Amino acid sequence: MAEVYAARRDRLRERATAGGSAAALVSRPANVRYLAGAAPHGAVLLLGREPGGGDDVLLCARPPSGQTAEGRADEELRVQVLSAPAGDAAVAAADVAAARGADSLAVEEHHLTVARHRALGSVAPRLRLADLNRAVEQLRLVKDAEEISCLRIAAEIADQALGELLESILVGRTERHLALELERRLVDHGADGPAFPTSVGTGPNSGRGGHRPGDRRVEEGDFLSVCLGATYRGYRCEIGRTFVIGTSPADWQIDLYDLVFAAQRAGRESLAPGVECREADRAARQVLDAAGYGDGLAQLTGHGVGLEIEEDPQLAPAAMGKLDACVPVTVEPGVHLPGRGGVRIDDTLVVRPEADGGPELLTITTKELLAL
Repeated sequence: MAEVYAARRDRLRERATAGGSAAALVSRPANVRYLAGAAPHGAVLLLGREPGGGDDVLLCARPPSGQTAEGRADEELRVQVLSAPAGDAAVAAADVAAARGADSLAVEEHHLTVARHRALGSVAPRLRLADLNRAVEQLRLVKDAEEISCLRIAAEIADQALGELLESILVGRTERHLALELERRLVDHGADGPAFPTSVGTGPNSGRGGHRPGDRRVEEGDFLSVCLGATYRGYRCEIGRTFVIGTSPADWQIDLYDLVFAAQRAGRESLAPGVECREADRAARQVLDAAGYGDGLAQLTGHGVGLEIEEDPQLAPAAMGKLDACVPVTVEPGVHLPGRGGVRIDDTLVVRPEADGGPELLTITTKELLAL
């Protein structure tokens, strides 16, 4: 992986140099991990102008631990531990850049606070600060084979955890209990941890995006919606399913489920290189809109995933740009009826050209409306 990290840093270096900066400072944790292999708490990465990364340095308050959740630092990268553990690694990096004679430093303005930006200028007043303009996020957009492999394993873990839960007795258990059990199962199957707080909604809470599990107990005839994800070597996936508890589903539950399933299928089938992000959103959204549910729909019907659970691109009505091959995204339409409940269906897929079989489905738990 050392060559991979070095190549990533060189691509960023080219962008910074083209923008007129002699050095670049990366502070957003996911971006640091992408370029360095590890992101200890508070760590930053300083890139010099020299190709090959001979003067690149990872600055942190303590040495990288090598723990899975933190990542394993590129062994070819120099690590500098701060003399004062409570110090700011970004400020220390600016001081290093100035001491090396750099006259300009590109920083991630979208991540730095105003106070931190001022501190950089204060420690190195002759250093001109420029903006990296989300350059690392743009590099992260298209995943390589190793990244997709990690996402594939994360999806397998999430599928395993969900499948085991469905084989257990659910009636009488609380949303909170089920969410905790799912997160334990993720770790048992090899995940670093959950990709985000697991959502379990039952009865009137089902189908609500981002629902925080509470003490409501599962009852016969409920819709049960579950949204969870696993993190594996830093990479995060997402899956969401909806089921009926105990009995055959009611007619209204079948109709609503079939509608959301049709929307989700339309969204999945629209994914292809060159397709506009807003068109992928529209494919799923228009199915629900035509049925009269347009006003209550979420702002997004999907988003990118990777080292963060919500990355670019966004699948939204006003989204700009087009999809590329090897970009992993979610497709997650849903409908919630206040007081009754609802349906959400969520998959993680990788955009592939039709010649390669079309979009690759990573989360494979059945989307059949099961009565558990």
